[in-house]
Amino acid sequence: MSTPITDTARGTLHTDAQAERELYRKLTWRLIPFFCLCYFSAYLDRVNVGLAKLQMLDALHFSDTVYGLGAGLFFVGYILFEVPSNLVLQKVGAKLWIARIMVTWGILSGLTMFVKTPGQFYVLRFMLGVAEAGFLPGVLLYLTNWFPDARRSKIIALFMMGLPLSSLIGGPLSGWILTFFDGMHGWQGWQWLFGLEALPSIVLGVLVFFYLPNTVESARFLDHDERQRLKHDLSQESHAGKRHRLRDAFTDPKVWALGLIDLCVLLGTYAISFWLPSIIRDSGVKSALEIGMLTAIPNALAVVMMLVTGASSDKYRERRWHIVVPFACTAFGLIASTFFSGSTAITVILLSIANAGVAAAMPVVWALPSTFLRGTAAAAGIAFACSIANLGGFASTYVLGWMKDATHSMSAGLITFGFLMLAGCLLALAMPKSIVNR
Repeated sequence: MSTPITDTARGTLHTDAQAERELYRKLTWRLIPFFCLCYFSAYLDRVNVGLAKLQMLDALHFSDTVYGLGAGLFFVGYILFEVPSNLVLQKVGAKLWIARIMVTWGILSGLTMFVKTPGQFYVLRFMLGVAEAGFLPGVLLYLTNWFPDARRSKIIALFMMGLPLSSLIGGPLSGWILTFFDGMHGWQGWQWLFGLEALPSIVLGVLVFFYLPNTVESARFLDHDERQRLKHDLSQESHAGKRHRLRDAFTDPKVWALGLIDLCVLLGTYAISFWLPSIIRDSGVKSALEIGMLTAIPNALAVVMMLVTGASSDKYRERRWHIVVPFACTAFGLIASTFFSGSTAITVILLSIANAGVAAAMPVVWALPSTFLRGTAAAAGIAFACSIANLGGFASTYVLGWMKDATHSMSAGLITFGFLMLAGCLLALAMPKSIVNR
């Protein structure tokens, strides 16, 4: 016979639940908007080259292959230094290392305004990748120290909103800078674009050092009881089946699968981010400002779907199908867009579907590592998966540029990447349900 719950016990449960909600509300508002803003500035500095391309290639006499290789070399530097950067972060603390990352990438991005030759463009893009390496995996690792597994997909979605927001706001902003500042004080619009959009990263990098707590104990915005409750919640996380040794980061098949799944994410993300302005121009739009405004539409839908999918994945404690369905939508959008390249409206609609799909899957993908990794293995494993994934970043810039020069069309590249998204669906379904759906 079950024991009835007394009014006193019911009141205690209500008070505990209220205190828990208040704790995570306070944590979310303190950490996530700031990280979202940092990711916004990082991604803006990474992809503004897509809009700069509209003026830069003609001004410097670069081909699409030169542009694609330069844009892609960012990922070579990023891949090489991803794991070392995250291991350093684990040693020296998040606020020092993330501050260093942001200040150096801001400076290097700004220096792109002085590029004159392909060689200079290649070197700066490679160094920008080296500078930024470790930011995304570092933040993802940092969040595992503040939010339990069951809350993480929604939290990562809120953080990763910075990515579509950078294009939603940055597209029109960049288009305006290209148009309004062109010729001012002897500088062309694309030069002003790199110089002005580098400043937020440098300022935010300095703020990181003073704003970010390294540990729960140093989080003075929480009171003593809240810090104890948070440490208790995190200590209750199940470590069953979680790998913790450094070598596990490189030998666990799930890490490789995770990297390949995120490779598909980046294929879709960067194919759209780096090439959307050019695709819209090829559909018949010539004004840089109008192109910038149109690039905002796919990213507005991406923001909504990222939040909806992240919340749904946490609510139902399901990860695999919350990756598969968005991937299938991206595949459809990429492939179908090639049949309507002459229509601006249909092109924007289909690429909006593609962009929303890949954005929706992203936070769910990055909720997976903490379900099977912890400690040093988590630091190295998240970074190693990012390194594998960023091969997709290189492919989506260089390969698309090469294919466009070779075929004078984007169709072959977009269809190829669409089918690779379908392969990503199979990889997601191969992840063990009993582990990833924690």
